[in-house]
Amino acid sequence: MFVASLSITEDKEKMSCFKFLKMMMFCFNCIVFLGGGAILGVGIWVKVDAGSFLDILAELAPQLKQLVNVGYLCIAIGAFLVLIGFLGCYGAVKENKCMLMIFFIIILLIFIAQIAGAVVVLAFSGLADIFIGYIQIWAVKSIKDEYGKSSDMTALWDVVMKEFKCCGFKNFDDFTNSPFYNDTLKKYPQQCCNSQSHCFGADINHSVPGCYRSLLDFLKTNTKVLGIVALGICALEIGAMAASMIMYCQIKKDEKSV
Repeated sequence: MFVASLSITEDKEKMSCFKFLKMMMFCFNCIVFLGGGAILGVGIWVKVDAGSFLDILAELAPQLKQLVNVGYLCIAIGAFLVLIGFLGCYGAVKENKCMLMIFFIIILLIFIAQIAGAVVVLAFSGLADIFIGYIQIWAVKSIKDEYGKSSDMTALWDVVMKEFKCCGFKNFDDFTNSPFYNDTLKKYPQQCCNSQSHCFGADINHSVPGCYRSLLDFLKTNTKVLGIVALGICALEIGAMAASMIMYCQIKKDEKSV
């Protein structure tokens, strides 16, 4: 009698734990699904109705007009989050093993990719140097060829230099012989100058660092914050994988016992 009541108590505890995991899986993935839907909606709106979006940006902050190009990125990220949220919600509510396993595999692949990326960055500094070298070539070339010629590229560099209080990618010399430099009779952007306007080489403020150095300083300053965010994301992923696998195993066990 005692053994039977103990078994019933254990079964109730397992059912309560299972229901709790089911509820948590549903709530978490519902938030992911709704967030993904919102991002997807913004991305579609930007691409379908870009005209009105650009008009709004032009009124609020003209230098942000080039951000319309993030529409495709929003669509991709939103669609991916909607898929993950749907798999998690549907798998939890319907207790569908297939959906739960697909959800687990996707989260596991993301987790492995993050770990692999961290290992590459920490262990293979040579690859990081090559990657940074390619970025430097692109950045300097974009200034030399497009700054002062392309309104989008000019606005993008103006925003970067203003926010990071920097000049060029390496230094002010990146602007030499650029379209802006040639069109303004050999002047440099205001962010590189001692004055509050564009200036000639004699009035360059040599204490203003290049944006590459400013970006590195910003990353070093915020390393702890980035680390905490990364650990938080990893913890959520591990929790999601654990919950989905526990539910999968419990459903499989219940099917065998029937």
